[in-house]
Amino acid sequence: MSAEKTPSSVSLYDARPFFEKALQYGVQNGIIDSQKLDAICADAPKGMVQIARYFGTEFLRPELEKAKDRMVNLVSLYLESTTGGDLRQAAESLQGHSFLSRSKSGSDMLKALIAMPQNSHFGMNERGGFTDAHIPVLAKWSLRSLPDYQAELAKRQQVMQVMDAAIWLADALGMDDAELEEAGKDAEAVIRTALLVLACGRTDMPDWVAFEKMVAALRKKGVASPATLKFKRPKGLPEDFAKVVADVQLSVLADLPKILDATLPARRLFDQTPAFVGRYFWVEDGLNEVDNHDRLASDTWHKTTGGSNDDGTLLTLFLCIAAGSKPQTLLSEKSAGTLIRKIQKSGFKPDVTEQYILAHAPVQYQNDYLQLWTHFVEEARQTLQSDSVHAFNDALALLRRECNVK
Repeated sequence: MSAEKTPSSVSLYDARPFFEKALQYGVQNGIIDSQKLDAICADAPKGMVQIARYFGTEFLRPELEKAKDRMVNLVSLYLESTTGGDLRQAAESLQGHSFLSRSKSGSDMLKALIAMPQNSHFGMNERGGFTDAHIPVLAKWSLRSLPDYQAELAKRQQVMQVMDAAIWLADALGMDDAELEEAGKDAEAVIRTALLVLACGRTDMPDWVAFEKMVAALRKKGVASPATLKFKRPKGLPEDFAKVVADVQLSVLADLPKILDATLPARRLFDQTPAFVGRYFWVEDGLNEVDNHDRLASDTWHKTTGGSNDDGTLLTLFLCIAAGSKPQTLLSEKSAGTLIRKIQKSGFKPDVTEQYILAHAPVQYQNDYLQLWTHFVEEARQTLQSDSVHAFNDALALLRRECNVK
């Protein structure tokens, strides 16, 4: 025999707004007095007009009806959120404060939510708080339910926590939040780089030059596996950020096999591989990159030319490059002959030499070197590529006169 149902065993769904439930509970239990009821009845029409005017116009009945729904929902959102759904506390809040203040508090909750970032990219968020541009968004949220609000709040709080963790780590590594926001990068990218910086024992957020050196240092360590790389927890890291950093650290560990692959140039991996573009962060410092390029180019140039910059040395080097031969600054009679035959057989490519000069020669001398090479090409091309009977001897005489041939 089935158990007989009693009234207490049946739970009916109450679809009324939380404000109405709290108001009825307060009246029935003597929490809300008649004076407060009169005040609510007097404030409600004022609030409706104010809300209708804020979102559009107070002169159309449909707008006033929607304003009434918004006002009731705003009060309900605030009361249910702050009391955890406790009707007694909600009734006491209504009794102790004006009806319009509860509506405004609900509106303030939504404004704060809307002003929070929706994603963790510094370049896609404005930190100026709620503005008039957000009013259409507020209009939609003013009719949304508490579960909708709570779900969105949880999501945006997580985003805020990631961004705040990135700001904290960047600050610990010498970069303030204003610089970080100006850089406009993703917060997770900042955290990933900060973890690599700490693993390398460095103390500053890197520019590209430093970042590339950091990757080279990790590769040089010969880390056997991602698990063997030790990430140091920064001193003083707030516990609120510990889980965020730990979660991002897992993504760095997943990236490590590629990061540690010495056959993959750092620039190609981090700046040209789609899956890695924007995944890590470095301070954009074009001047430093140019300086570093100049230093590297200068070292390469000095090593190739042996420190000499006379016309014969330079033209010998340039001619070898244009012929597709190994760069040399001094030729023997035999190697000069080999070079001429190669040009006559495979061709002469002056533009390759121009590219070489722009890539390796010191910037302050590039124009002079290009001019020297251009003049040589104009005078020598016909001789070097001639197919006449005496072409070889004429070309060899040219090299003896203009280049370094011993």
